[in-house]
Amino acid sequence: MVTMAQRIEALRTEQNLSRPALAAALGLPRTAIEKFETGRQTPTREQQEKLAAFFGVSTFYLKGESDDRTTQQSWMDLAYAQEDTPAPSYAPIKPKPAPQPAAPVGDGGTVFDAVLQGKQFQQLLRAAVLDALRSPEGQDLLTQAIRKELGRR
Repeated sequence: MVTMAQRIEALRTEQNLSRPALAAALGLPRTAIEKFETGRQTPTREQQEKLAAFFGVSTFYLKGESDDRTTQQSWMDLAYAQEDTPAPSYAPIKPKPAPQPAAPVGDGGTVFDAVLQGKQFQQLLRAAVLDALRSPEGQDLLTQAIRKELGRR
């Protein structure tokens, strides 16, 4: 596994920077980068974030926890850039098997079944249905249903 000290040194040498030049660019003491690279001192969180931002890498990469240099901001930029591009076409999806019949309501298998079986819920539902049927719209629906049923006989 790569250490943070090794990562800092590798990133600095990729940029062809001296230790004092990097320290100056980040506003750190002149000997700070030497201490970081030799492992005598660990950068604070703020210093890690400065280093990562300077090199354009994630803090996970800087710490040696990941080999992916991508920062979260890069992910977001990429997501916005890809929104305008058309979606790729894929092969047709195979049909799914027929769904299994649902378990009968009230078999006690789910939390919802427990709610449906609750006495308080049933009383509330009954009261709501009766209120709806007592309304003028409910009365019209009942009249239509009765006429329809009498017309079938």
